[in-house]
Amino acid sequence: MTSREALAAYEMIQLQERLDLLRREHLGALRALERIRLERGELRQVNMATMNILEDLEEEKRRSLDAQSALLNMLEDIEEERREGERTKAVLEAVNRELEAFSYTVSHDLRAPLRAISGFSRAIAEDCADSLNDEGKRYLELIQENVNRMGALIDGLLAFSRLGRQRMNTSDVDMGAMFDEVFQEIMAQEPERDVKLIRNPMPLLNGDAVMLRQVAVNLLSNAVKFTRGRERAVIEVGYAADVEGGAYYVRDNGAGFDMKYADKLFGVFERLHPSEDYEGSGVGLALVERIVVRHGGRVWATSVPGEGSTFFFTALGGRST
Repeated sequence: MTSREALAAYEMIQLQERLDLLRREHLGALRALERIRLERGELRQVNMATMNILEDLEEEKRRSLDAQSALLNMLEDIEEERREGERTKAVLEAVNRELEAFSYTVSHDLRAPLRAISGFSRAIAEDCADSLNDEGKRYLELIQENVNRMGALIDGLLAFSRLGRQRMNTSDVDMGAMFDEVFQEIMAQEPERDVKLIRNPMPLLNGDAVMLRQVAVNLLSNAVKFTRGRERAVIEVGYAADVEGGAYYVRDNGAGFDMKYADKLFGVFERLHPSEDYEGSGVGLALVERIVVRHGGRVWATSVPGEGSTFFFTALGGRST
C-alpha cells in the first residue's frame, strides 16, 4: 500500500469513527446541522435578526414574522441537509466496507509472495551455505528480517480493519489486574530485562475487556521497548483523577520523543523512531486510539526526549469504583 493510499484509508476510517460518534450522541446530529447553518451564513442572519428584535420591541412584531418565514425556509434547508447527510453516510459506509475488503484481500494476497521470499531465502541459506560469504549471509538475514517486518505490518493492517467490525461486549473491567497480568506476560518474553512496574490504584472501567486488553498490551509493550536503553527501567501505571475528569496513564523513563511530532503519533504506520533502533509495525498506537475512541474517550501523550513518555487515555463508557 502506498503512503497516499494509507493516508486515504486513514482519512476514511477517521470519517467513519466520527460518524459512529455522531450516532451514539443524540445531540450530535443537531450540532452538525447547526454547523452547516453557520457555514451557510443563515445562523448569522437569524442572530442579527434576534438582536434587532431585542433592541426594539415595536420592530419585534414585524421582524418576528420575517424570522418565522426565515425559520421555515431554514427548516426546509435543514431537512434537505439531513437527507444529504444520510446519503453521505451511506456512501461513506459503503466506501469503508470496500476499503476493509480491499485491505483484507491485499493483505492475504501479499502473504503468498512473502512466504515464497522467506522460503527461497531459507533454502539458499541452507543449500548454498558453503558458497556464501559473510556478506551474502548477512543479505539473507536482512531479507528474513524484512519479510518478518512485512508480515507484522500485514497483521497490523488486518487487526486495524477488523476492529471497525468487531462487536463490543461491555462489562466492568479491573484495569489494575489487567495491567499486572499483561506486564507479567510481556516480561516473561524478556527475562533478562530489569524493569520495575509501579502500579497505582485505579478504578474499574466499563468497556470491552478484549479491546481494553489490547490497549494495555500495546501501551505496556511500547513502554518496555523504549526503556530498553535504561539500566534501570521504570514503568508506572495508574489513574489521574484530576486530568480531564479522570484518565488512565502509562508512564516510562525511556527514550521519549519530540512533542512537535505528537500529531503523527497515532497515525497508521507512523513511526517516530528508526525501525533499526526499535522494532514494531507502526500500527499499535493507531489501534489504541481507535479502541479508545470506540469507548467514547481520547488518547494523547506527553514526552521529553531522553526522559520518557506518558500516555493518557479516557473512556466515556463509565468508571466504576
